[in-house]
Amino acid sequence: MSKNSLKEMKTEKKTEEHKEVLEQSESNKKSNKKSSARTSSRSRGKDKELVKVKTELSEIKDKYLRLYSEFDNFRRRTAKEKLDLVSTANEDLMIELLPVIDDFERAIKSFDSDNGDVENMKEGVMLIFNKLNNVTEKKGLKGMETNPGDDFNSELHDAISHIPAPEEKFKGKIIDTIEKGYYLNDKVIRFAKVVTGA
Repeated sequence: MSKNSLKEMKTEKKTEEHKEVLEQSESNKKSNKKSSARTSSRSRGKDKELVKVKTELSEIKDKYLRLYSEFDNFRRRTAKEKLDLVSTANEDLMIELLPVIDDFERAIKSFDSDNGDVENMKEGVMLIFNKLNNVTEKKGLKGMETNPGDDFNSELHDAISHIPAPEEKFKGKIIDTIEKGYYLNDKVIRFAKVVTGA
């Protein structure tokens, strides 16, 4: 073998090795590109999902803030309405009582100018009293009937004193009513003050 042929063989061998190295590096580059493409497509998918979740979270926060604000406004509005209701609750009652007050003022003036006719004064006061009773009954006020001999009921009556019973049948019973009790729409608003027999 000649030197030239040996050189050629070595050159060919080196060329083949060089080709193999180049092919392998290109193959590595291609696989790296594929894996990076897979990785980048995965990261793009995760990025899209992250953006979607962040958008949903921001929408939910916005809805929550709006709902909270709406509830806070509702709470303030109802509190204001309650205050207004409490402050004007008796307005219609007071309006209906004004004519009764006017009648009392006229009656007081007539006492000064009247020549002592007691019967006319009594009649005028009774008219005003009936008018006042009518107004209060329309609003649900009702007097409590308590008679001597009725059973004492602690849910309706307030015993202010006990006296010896004049008869045996009055023991533990109502003997006298000192102050009348009242109901407002079937609720006791003032207990009847009574004297009971012991």
